[in-house]
Amino acid sequence: MRRVPLTAVYTVPPVPTAISPLVSPGGRIPDEILAAQEAEARRILSDAVKLAEEATAGAHRPEINSEMRLGRAVPTLVDLSKTAKMVVVGSRGRSGRHRRLLGSVTTGLIHHAHCPVAVIHDEITAEQRAQAPVLVGIDGSNASRLATEIAFDEAAWRGVELVALHVWSDADMSSVFGVDAAAVQAAADKTLAEALAGWQERYPEVTVHRSIEFEDPARHLLEKSEDAQLVVVGSHGRGGFAGMLLGSVSSAVAQAARVPVIVARQR
Repeated sequence: MRRVPLTAVYTVPPVPTAISPLVSPGGRIPDEILAAQEAEARRILSDAVKLAEEATAGAHRPEINSEMRLGRAVPTLVDLSKTAKMVVVGSRGRSGRHRRLLGSVTTGLIHHAHCPVAVIHDEITAEQRAQAPVLVGIDGSNASRLATEIAFDEAAWRGVELVALHVWSDADMSSVFGVDAAAVQAAADKTLAEALAGWQERYPEVTVHRSIEFEDPARHLLEKSEDAQLVVVGSHGRGGFAGMLLGSVSSAVAQAARVPVIVARQR
């Protein structure tokens, strides 16, 4: 395992006065409620630490810590992400009422965290895809550069191959209207080659398979994710608007993929 510390965090949300008759008019939560919340938090954290220790048994076990925070989950975790290498969250919370929708905490983090966010789905285990490649979406933007770096690092650490996918969008096609298919293919090849330049030299042990598709990047990423163990995408793309591509591609992939997805957010 990587030699970086792991901190399991559980947030205890404040109890709104309006919905809790047990809260005093001054807004103070009774000690017995706080004690019950703290006991539940410590139980969950203890279970999380045990799982982490079991997952790293026999390996170079990292330093594992736990931390309980009073406050709302999204702002608390966003603040902690300022000093983290990565934030790891489940795709849905404990309610899990809508199986195909991201939970509100996960959605908030992939839009606002200050570091990469790994979204973990529970449909496919790591053991089922242990030999499958890492898949990365590349569009030539600054965001996809970080995604490429993470993808190479993950592929090298896991000892698997890397699939680099570049998808030409409608906007790309309009800029080359009237140009023959060979010219379009050449331009796509150039974008992908430039994005991979230097990384293959830095990670010579990683075999890279290049893939170029046309239109609908989310669909192509999801289709190829069925043969991958991990998907890495940028938080926003060529348009430079943080919410735009994230809403149409990264968020769609994080929501619908059956394997873990890393959204490569930058500080």
